[in-house]
Amino acid sequence: MFNSRRYPFQPKRDGLGVLADVPYLPLILTYQNRSVEVMGLLDTGASVNVLPYNVGVQLGAIWEEQRFSVVDEL
Repeated sequence: MFNSRRYPFQPKRDGLGVLADVPYLPLILTYQNRSVEVMGLLDTGASVNVLPYNVGVQLGAIWEEQRFSVVDEL
């Protein structure tokens, strides 16, 4: 059996002011000996994860030096 946990849905407003309950997950992100506590959206159907720019800055990431690629394997 899996170890399961429950995370509460929290009310959030989108850019248009529409209120919705969304599941947030508390996370500790670490990069090069720096850590930041954040709340991440729990989206079990997502195929891509996005790190907000300001969180990367708090972790000490230099965005211009980061390399990534997005591959569509469908």
